[in-house]
Amino acid sequence: MRSPSNDAELRALVERYVRPGRRYLKLGGGVLRMPEPEYGQFVRSLGDDARLITQGDIGVLLEGGWRERRTAAWLIAVGHRTDFRERLGELLLASQVCCTGLAYCVALASFGTPRDAELLADYLDRYLRRPDLGYDQPIVMSALAFTALNLGSDDTARFLKPDGLWERWVHDAPHIQSNTDPVHHLSLMRRLRAFVDECAETA
Repeated sequence: MRSPSNDAELRALVERYVRPGRRYLKLGGGVLRMPEPEYGQFVRSLGDDARLITQGDIGVLLEGGWRERRTAAWLIAVGHRTDFRERLGELLLASQVCCTGLAYCVALASFGTPRDAELLADYLDRYLRRPDLGYDQPIVMSALAFTALNLGSDDTARFLKPDGLWERWVHDAPHIQSNTDPVHHLSLMRRLRAFVDECAETA
């Protein structure tokens, strides 16, 4: 249970890192459509904050709601804070709040190690067996595909084989409205990973 002092700390961090310019809403695919000079300013600001924020402050943000967790995950990605790898994997697998899955996936894909691929695969092993849940399956698949391509591994093969978990999930989840083509989401993941690199370079 959070104490009043902890709540005050979280509120201060939200005002510092999450709310300015409604940053939490812009972190995602929308940033790729941002015009100049707003885009350049956004890149520099995120890069600077990823460098300045402490490990402890990131940990506090990860205890908040979706806005705080989403922002924290992007700061982790840009700052290449690999010590949060396992925590991001836990949050992704738990899927407790909405609007955060993409941020977790971008961070794990930006780390890009075999362990990150394992964490993404753990999610797919659980949620591709749940056609009743339209969560982050497509974007997690794209993050795993992106990571596997960079590693030269075949981590996606068991999911994408004919009549595999991916094909069955797509077939049995007719209510899913988002694009379920892994190629579509892989392109988005590549562009967001490039955005992370651009922000990191400014820091």
